[in-house]
Amino acid sequence: MSRAPGTASSKAATLRLRVTAAAESIIRSGHPWLFADSIREQNREGDPGELAVIYDRKDRFLAVGLYDPDSAIRVRVLHAGKPQVIDRDWWRTRLKEAIARRNGVCDDQTTGYRLINGESDGWPGLVLDRYDTTLVLKLYTAVWLPRLDEIVSFIREALRPGRLVLRLSRNIQEMASEKFSLADGQALFGDRLEACPTFLESGLRFEADVLRGQKTGFFLDQRENRRLIESLAKGREVLNAFSFTGGFSLYAARGGARHVTDLDISEHALTGAKRNFALNTDVDAVASCGHEMIQADAFEWLEKPVKPRFDLLILDPPSLAKRESERGGAIRAYERLAASGIRLLRTGGILAAASCSAHVPAEDFFASVLRAAACSGRQFREVERTGHPPDHPATFPEARYLKCVFFGIR
Repeated sequence: MSRAPGTASSKAATLRLRVTAAAESIIRSGHPWLFADSIREQNREGDPGELAVIYDRKDRFLAVGLYDPDSAIRVRVLHAGKPQVIDRDWWRTRLKEAIARRNGVCDDQTTGYRLINGESDGWPGLVLDRYDTTLVLKLYTAVWLPRLDEIVSFIREALRPGRLVLRLSRNIQEMASEKFSLADGQALFGDRLEACPTFLESGLRFEADVLRGQKTGFFLDQRENRRLIESLAKGREVLNAFSFTGGFSLYAARGGARHVTDLDISEHALTGAKRNFALNTDVDAVASCGHEMIQADAFEWLEKPVKPRFDLLILDPPSLAKRESERGGAIRAYERLAASGIRLLRTGGILAAASCSAHVPAEDFFASVLRAAACSGRQFREVERTGHPPDHPATFPEARYLKCVFFGIR
């Protein structure tokens, strides 16, 4: 019988659910979410973070997961198949497995990467990122709040970090504060906390705003695409639109770009880019590369009537579709951005267009950029398509948010 660590369990006390036939099939296929409207019956109300055992129509064990009475995703599945005991050893083993999957991702030149990627690593709604000796734990669901002390103990035991910072999704911050006295940006343990610790990525130094920054402080998921940009940048004039703190720009500079321009609406982000460049002036190529920063709305700036002036242009906007109803508008926006970017490229230029919108499937995103290229009246060739890096696995459709395409413009 599955049971919560340290909690006695009996058949009468266990939270038991039965679900629709369609939900049974979905769970058996490996999908980690059970929605509220798929529950046919349950023996009692459950508490946030309680283990819920799901049975099929023949009263056979189907799966076990974490229950959330306040979410449309009512259960986040931990395990499906044969029954298992969910105890401290089970959690320790699952953490060690996630860490082991990162073998080969990190070395002494890359000390920033993802250690746990939510459902795809068996930790639904939980992310753990490393920035050198600082770890950042981000929770997207309230099911982890009652279990936080226990999870933190496993992390300390397995990884022995210098400090651990808690980041909370907006939808759970009120509950975290009122019921658990937890706050976004809180240090869970460690020595004196720096708001922006530095880390290495491919030998370049970056800051991560772990207390207030987007995601956990940096966009670690674009590492492989940044490396690709570096390989394409030599001798080019580069525009990094939606530049955030200049990650793509620094790689382009080290790759031999003549000049890079960061374009972002946020003064705070551009200030971060300036600091990141300053951290790497010991790299000759970075020190010799011209670096310009423009604070403006990227959509508006890209549509200004100017002559082509760039040889490499990166479009990496924030998510343009946060819900399914915004999908159509997002696809049109991606096409509009690509058309604007192509217009600013000189002959022989390269466009790199990325999307982090989970509600826009890869095929729709790639098609939107292809349409923009075809309508430009210019010859083009597709160079490469990329997806998730190895430390950001995506094992079910809703997890597959990241995609990027590279085009050469003739």
